[in-house]
Amino acid sequence: MTLEVSTPALLFPAISLLFLSYTNRFLHLSALIRNLHSDWLEKGDALLRAQIDNLRRRLDLIRTMQLFGAISLLLCVISMLTVIARYQIPAVATFCSALILMALSLGCLIYEVWISGGALRILLNAVEETCGPKS
Repeated sequence: MTLEVSTPALLFPAISLLFLSYTNRFLHLSALIRNLHSDWLEKGDALLRAQIDNLRRRLDLIRTMQLFGAISLLLCVISMLTVIARYQIPAVATFCSALILMALSLGCLIYEVWISGGALRILLNAVEETCGPKS
């Protein structure tokens, strides 16, 4: 397989958009956690604590997504440099590694989206306990 410099460069727009998405998710969760934390300090409610725990897991996932994405971008740059230097085997290896890390980042995103409804489920369960199950 011969790798051209334009092939790793194709990931740059995707990585930029993913980082924008990841950063927005991070900022949104940070604001939620701050609000819930201040509410928890005032009320000490176990329901709020459960929501904060859910958001902590999501925050950890977002940091992991960002880390995998950043390393993937770095490996794309290294791959492009090795293509320019005409080292095809390291170029292909670093590009494949970048793709694997991008896939891991996307896998974390899928899992984070899956658990993102957890805080809402906690609230819905509390409403059901208070009002009784829906008939």
